[in-house]
Amino acid sequence: MKAAVYYETGAPDVFRYEDVPDPVAGPGTVLIGVEAISIEGGDTLNRLGGEMPDRPHVVGYQCAGTIREVGEGVTDRQAGQRVVATMMWGSHAELVAVPSIITWPIPEGGDIVKCACVPVAFGTADDCLFEFGHLQAGETVLIQAGAGGVGIAAIQLAKRAGATVLATASSEERLKPLYDLGMDHGVDYSQPGWVERVRELTNGQGVNLVVDSVGGKVLQGSVACLAYRGRCITVGSAGRDPELLDVRALGPGNQSITGVFLGAEILRARDMIQRHVDDVAAGKLTVVVDRTFPLADAAAAHEYIESRQAVGRVVLIP
Repeated sequence: MKAAVYYETGAPDVFRYEDVPDPVAGPGTVLIGVEAISIEGGDTLNRLGGEMPDRPHVVGYQCAGTIREVGEGVTDRQAGQRVVATMMWGSHAELVAVPSIITWPIPEGGDIVKCACVPVAFGTADDCLFEFGHLQAGETVLIQAGAGGVGIAAIQLAKRAGATVLATASSEERLKPLYDLGMDHGVDYSQPGWVERVRELTNGQGVNLVVDSVGGKVLQGSVACLAYRGRCITVGSAGRDPELLDVRALGPGNQSITGVFLGAEILRARDMIQRHVDDVAAGKLTVVVDRTFPLADAAAAHEYIESRQAVGRVVLIP
């Protein structure tokens, strides 16, 4: 099979488009012919400097396609079934073999490109907002990096739950499409004074919950945006502008900060993720795909993501 591989971590130009051995469907796994690859934020971070379990390495957390074979002991999946799958690595390829337990059926008529983008983004957003963020109807939530995959998912889920939704992006242009998804107020966090703007929009009270996937200096600002007893969720951390957080700042406001990693909760979250796959397939939730690239152009796709121009997901097509 063909795959986008690299032999060392670094900038997007480390990618090579090469033949690698086909994976096989072992016990408990399914072999999937990949049709769409959602590039996750972690994919770019891993390519930049993450662990490499093998060489050449095939990066990637998530993809969708059609099952070609089922391994021994698999009874809940069958050949010919369309699924979206998550994995530790390997999505940037024409074939993947993954445990059937971390695949989700795509309903008849569902757009496979859009469904390919669901589990990590919508599962993470749901956990940040509800499982760990305890968001309630009538509360106010700030979604950092609202134009990203997790941000777009969180905006919709928070609005559907009855919250007032503020979101940030790096330009007014990237904020505009977010209003149609349920954002009530947009804030350009590339500009000075964005924390003050958030507090103005909440009549000086601050927000009940922040979902922060950026980290560093932005996380410092997120804490400053919290209301009394506010909760801050840090997830993913895009790695820009690193800065340590002094947690003593949380004490006077009886505030809290929680780290979230969906991968550690993926089995508990299976049914929740399936509901989101079903809702995207039915048009009840929106996946925004900024653009697609051929798998052979993985380097260009990663470079585009890192340019911070995209609104929504960037998808590779084998």
